[in-house]
This record gives sequence, C-alpha cells and structure tokens, in this order.
Amino acid sequence: MKLNIGDQAPDFTATDQTGKPIKLSDYRGRKVVMYFYPKDDTPGCTAQACNLRDNYTSLQAAGYEVLGVSVDDEKSHQKFIAKYQLPFTLVADTDKQIVEAYGVWQEKSMYGRTFMGTTRTTFVIDETGVITDIIGKVDTKQHTEQILK
Repeated sequence: MKLNIGDQAPDFTATDQTGKPIKLSDYRGRKVVMYFYPKDDTPGCTAQACNLRDNYTSLQAAGYEVLGVSVDDEKSHQKFIAKYQLPFTLVADTDKQIVEAYGVWQEKSMYGRTFMGTTRTTFVIDETGVITDIIGKVDTKQHTEQILK
C-alpha cells in the first residue's frame, strides 16, 4: 500500500520494547514521528537513532513523540536502547503487520542478491492521525533537521 501526505496513518497494535501493547491511536492529540528502520544496532540505524536521541529535547519542544519501528523483537530493542540510551519507544513489528501497512516492506538488493526488508522511511503524523510528511531519503546523521525543517 502506498501512503501519501494527507492520508490517515494506519492504526496498529503491537508491543513496545517492554512487551507492553502499543497502538498508534494511543497518541491521538499528539504529533508523532514514526520512523521505520531496517535493524537494531547496525551502523546506519544506530546513526539515525543517536541523531534522534541527541535532539530529542528539540523534538519534544516541537510537540513530537518519537516511535521507532523495526521487525526486531523486544529483546533486541531492549539491548539497542540500553547500549545507546535511547529515550523513546521502539515498536517490535515481528509479524511485519506495520511495515506492510505503511508500504515500507519492500524488495531490496545487496551484493547482487535480492531480499525483502524494511526501507528506511519516516512518517510525520499530526494530532488527528493525518500524515503531514513522508521522508523517504533519510539522512541518518541529520535526520532531526529533516523532520523539523
């Protein structure tokens, strides 16, 4: 499914890093930065998460909640959060329901082989659940500036 700016962000139910159920609709009334990333503790994903961590107070000051989503499980998310002191929630999409609903589970290729994986994409969602921005070309080291532009 291809989502566009102006679309209602698909709701979901999944678990956060602690195993607690989480739904996008829990955040109604607040702006959300929902970023999809391929894998915990890999170079690009770490750079992106640390950029968001280092600028978290600026994002909060602008009214944003941050949710990171990958297909990694809760245990992997816990290690990633502990290793880099990440102050925001990571969502475990182990059944790939969210990545598919947002259209970011796509065919990728590396070293001549193709495989399915998460395409690094960020959705900025307003207080009513409407997508106000989609960042497809993520600069992992300057991601906060892309969001707050």
